[in-house]
Amino acid sequence: MSKISNLFKGGSKHKSKGNPSAQEAIHKLRETEEMLTKKQDYLEKKIEQEIAIAKKHGTKNKRAALQALKRKKRLEQQLTQIDGTLSTIEFQREALENSHTNTEVLKNMGYAAKAMKKIHENTDLGKIDELMADITEQQDVAQEISDAISRPSGETFDEDELLAELEELEQEDLEESMMSMGGLPSVPSSKLPSSRSNERATTRRKVEEEDDMRMLASWGT
Repeated sequence: MSKISNLFKGGSKHKSKGNPSAQEAIHKLRETEEMLTKKQDYLEKKIEQEIAIAKKHGTKNKRAALQALKRKKRLEQQLTQIDGTLSTIEFQREALENSHTNTEVLKNMGYAAKAMKKIHENTDLGKIDELMADITEQQDVAQEISDAISRPSGETFDEDELLAELEELEQEDLEESMMSMGGLPSVPSSKLPSSRSNERATTRRKVEEEDDMRMLASWGT
């Protein structure tokens, strides 16, 4: 029976015991990689030895030199096969590791979804709306209570009157500031006569004075 048949036969025996887990398969692949890597090192050393033998005999013992080179060729073929096998195993292991990771991620996401479903299964959306409305209402009540507590008791002042008083105070401050800086002359409370009224008053005084002078002159004659 060939080695390949034995390999599949052994695999069937293992399968009868149950399918391996992803972690077990990854572990087996890593063991195989390690074994093949050691075989590579062994073959490389054997190739170096065969090359040394071929150089040693050279033309002195041509037959021995050729036999060494033939062994070197067979060893190199095995080394090439192992390189290809390692690449295949590495690809399979990486794919298995990715599949295992994705499976674990999906499994955990499924657990999380079930947990969320369990949390929400007894939740009534209508009750949530009512609860939020109650919370908002109670917040408004609390704000009204806070405003009532912080409002001074017994003080009912008209804001317009207070503003008017404030303007008067500001006007007084402005006038005091003007006076301290030399200020402007005080304005008489009575209205000053206009320039045309002044002219008429001056003309009337002149006429009266002329009349007085003529009367005095008539008395002297």
